[in-house]
Amino acid sequence: MRKQLFKTAICAALLMVSISSSKAQNTIQHSPQGFDSLRTNIPHGKIDTILYQSNTTDTIRRALVYTPPGYNKHKKYPVLYLLHGIGGDEYEWLHNGHPEVILDNLYAEGKVVPMIVVLPNGRAMKNDRATGNIMAADKVQAFATFEQDLLGSLIPYIQKRYPVYTDREHRAIAGLSMGGGQSLNFGLGNLDKFAWIGGFSSAPNTKTPEALVPDVELAKKKIKLLWISCGDRDNLISFSQRTHDFLEKNNIPHIFYVEPGVHDFKVWKNDLYLFSQRIFKPTNSQ
Repeated sequence: MRKQLFKTAICAALLMVSISSSKAQNTIQHSPQGFDSLRTNIPHGKIDTILYQSNTTDTIRRALVYTPPGYNKHKKYPVLYLLHGIGGDEYEWLHNGHPEVILDNLYAEGKVVPMIVVLPNGRAMKNDRATGNIMAADKVQAFATFEQDLLGSLIPYIQKRYPVYTDREHRAIAGLSMGGGQSLNFGLGNLDKFAWIGGFSSAPNTKTPEALVPDVELAKKKIKLLWISCGDRDNLISFSQRTHDFLEKNNIPHIFYVEPGVHDFKVWKNDLYLFSQRIFKPTNSQ
């Protein structure tokens, strides 16, 4: 009994100290009950399917786009690119995480900046379906190749098709697992393109911290928000931990949030709820 109480106390302490930044941070509260439940008495956003020509794969690729309640084509919006995991595709978030429900509820409470959310397929290859051996070398490589597709084809398409800001301060990238690794790799690797970066339970595709942040001073200057989170019982937590350790050692502002949970959508939905409320806002309000 005493041993169990000791373990519980240690876990609680770890959760309390897991929020880290060179700036003072308010204690992060887990999402409230019902944050991901559909409400029928509030305005709702819309999910559209888009088809765009990829110069990287030389194919027509598909993505989903969420436009917020009250969307006005004559108004400009910031954009969040939200990435899936190794076993998913452009529908994974929609079917399992329902970002449209989470964001609709947050809009109704006035907690988020109106934004467009793009849900792409992060497997950039001619046959981009999550079938067969999803761990095959060519399919794993396709997640790295997606950086070219994202920057060279998808972002330009979104900028032509939707009324979005085109500067880095109005562009965010975040993702779960494999998509979390992509988000850290692409976001930190292209600080001229992204100011808001989130890695949820980032997978082994995450580059080493030294490769992610080769220029510490540039990172300090450019990053608006760097969010790293993971479940406390996730077997992949070491990849988030090593990134946090490097960032903390080099005094690079970030949030490291260790939450109760494993490698699943209970964690990732909570991450989206928390991350989305912090982006595209003055950094001193976070």
